[in-house]
Amino acid sequence: MTTPPVPDVLPHVDAVKAALEAAGLTVFVGGTPGGTWNPPDKFAVLYPDPGTAVRESLADDRTTLDSLMQVTCVGADVERALWVAGRVRRALAVPLTVAGRSCWRPEDLGGPPVQRDDDVTPPLFFVPVQYRICSALA
Repeated sequence: MTTPPVPDVLPHVDAVKAALEAAGLTVFVGGTPGGTWNPPDKFAVLYPDPGTAVRESLADDRTTLDSLMQVTCVGADVERALWVAGRVRRALAVPLTVAGRSCWRPEDLGGPPVQRDDDVTPPLFFVPVQYRICSALA
């Protein structure tokens, strides 16, 4: 008896990052570079969770992945932050491509209004948008 493969979140993170980069965005995963750096006037930061291996049947085969990924859209002003959010929304409006997996179209869960970050100089504006990412064995 063989055990079915357990879903891995990392290929899904790579797929989201690739989709955002294909939309012309600069993307960081898990935060921005530390230390002194000169940020672009607009970019996205991807914060993935580890996901949940979901049971697909009474046999307890946990081959379906359910993950929440937050994309924080950052800009030098409100318009640039919202521009990034629009690019993200368009990039994630189609199913992701992950080898060996059938992916649902990412579910846009929205987020709060744009906020100003005065802890950085110069101040930046950001809006976090959350997406539910799900896939099953192909």
